[in-house]
Amino acid sequence: MSSTAAPTPPAPSKAMRHAASMLVLRDGPQGMEVLLMRRPQRDDDRSAGAYVFPGGVLDPQDAALHPLCTGLDDAAASARLDVAGNGLDYYLCAVREAFEEANLLFAYDASGQIVRLDDLGEAVRGQLREAASYGGKGVAHVCETLGLTLAVDKLAYCAYWLTPPGLAKRFDTRFFMAILPAGQTAIHDGVEAVEHRWMRPSDAADPAANLTLVNATRRILQSIAHFPTAQACFDYARQQRNIALVMPRLAHGPKGQRPVMPEEPSYAEIARIDPDGAGHGRYTLEPGLAVRLSERVWRVTANNGNVMTGPGTNTYFVAGADNTWAVIDPGPDDAEHFAAVMAAAPGPVKLILTTHTHLDHSPGSVRLREATAAPVWGRVTTVADRQDPTFRPDHMPDHGDRIVLSPDTTLRVIHTPGHASNHLCFLLEEEKTLFTGDHVMQGSSVVINPPDGDMRDYLASLQMLLDEDIDWIAPGHGFLMPRPHEAIRLLIRHRQQREAKVMNALRALAPANIATLLASVYDDVPERMHPVAQRSLLAHLRKLEGDGVARDVDGVWTLV
Repeated sequence: MSSTAAPTPPAPSKAMRHAASMLVLRDGPQGMEVLLMRRPQRDDDRSAGAYVFPGGVLDPQDAALHPLCTGLDDAAASARLDVAGNGLDYYLCAVREAFEEANLLFAYDASGQIVRLDDLGEAVRGQLREAASYGGKGVAHVCETLGLTLAVDKLAYCAYWLTPPGLAKRFDTRFFMAILPAGQTAIHDGVEAVEHRWMRPSDAADPAANLTLVNATRRILQSIAHFPTAQACFDYARQQRNIALVMPRLAHGPKGQRPVMPEEPSYAEIARIDPDGAGHGRYTLEPGLAVRLSERVWRVTANNGNVMTGPGTNTYFVAGADNTWAVIDPGPDDAEHFAAVMAAAPGPVKLILTTHTHLDHSPGSVRLREATAAPVWGRVTTVADRQDPTFRPDHMPDHGDRIVLSPDTTLRVIHTPGHASNHLCFLLEEEKTLFTGDHVMQGSSVVINPPDGDMRDYLASLQMLLDEDIDWIAPGHGFLMPRPHEAIRLLIRHRQQREAKVMNALRALAPANIATLLASVYDDVPERMHPVAQRSLLAHLRKLEGDGVARDVDGVWTLV
């Protein structure tokens, strides 16, 4: 029951199969259980041998079942699924597949009660199984014979998944949920399902269970594992609205190809550079690997990943005229990374740009300038601590300067002090992509380290970027980031919340030294990270001192 937003589904294709699947729940001795069916081994089935929920593709007979429905018409079903029409077909497909594969029939008898199949005579039950079998007379025949109507109102729509682009067969699947009817027993059909199990969702999704599960099944199991009872899970599903599409994307990495989920850091970048699933998206930032991000931009990541640099420092190439290139952030002074940058260069390097002079961003400019004779542009700082002592720029650009690399490629310089006083961002105007260095990083906040780092400047620089027309962030650490203004607002809110914690700690503990305040303000951060967090705490305190609400007297902080 994921609510994670995902992109609009692609246009229908001949390879797309519309399908429905049913999560049948019951309460077992140790909590809620869900019915899983094991698919047979087939050479043409990517899900061969996997445990799945009962389900399958829509069939023409589903539309013919509309007159037999109770409690839900096509208009309401279509509105619930947000489709133009025939939404009831999905509900009916789920009901039909549960009957055909698992011997479960969601139908009302003449008295308005769910039919109790187990109470019927053995001969009748045999006829039902024959009707449900492949090539049998089907659900409509059963309803007409026994005077039943289909209980589609007993289903709750709970999830919507689209299999990744790039597969030969793709499934557009709606998932429904229902509680096991009283007086009915699951029986696998032996054709579409060769085994069935009732399992707690957490047990089934646990790798220790050694079950073969497709990605959607595992994720849905994980999403419902916390519900204590079948009724609680069903009630929650029934209350949900605006079920979001979940569409994984295929990507490659050190462990081969796998589906990447929308919440993973690499997802948006994969969607941008490999929308059709051709196979050149990556789910990890692999050191030394050149990745083409657009017609104008390539990226190579340094092998310097750690707690401060995340997956490593990104070096970017931006296209200029006549296949010449500008490099943004040549990275650390590392022979291996330098060799990777030179090998990845799409053409001659004519300009070297640095966002700031921390040791993981600018020292590589020395080797690169010697090898290419390209000038180095960047700004210096008077602070020596944790700065690159080798940095000697040929030019120091100003805020607002426009670097015209070609008639259709322009980088605009944006001075963004805060993380470092000399920090610059570069906006690729034609692609609305902002190279942010360490000003905005993926997956973590930025350390603000006085005296060169300044919290007031940092917040002001973030606020300034909200006025820029940008669609993507190319961070110094991480993948391409979509929705840049959302990411920037999140950083501002995070800093404001942290400042509020600083104020609360001062009210409760002052007079106090920074170590005392640190334990309170960063109680949500692992203790191993406290030495780093202390730098940002000092930056917050210096800001409050500038605001006139806090004071430092010989290392002891008080409120004014």
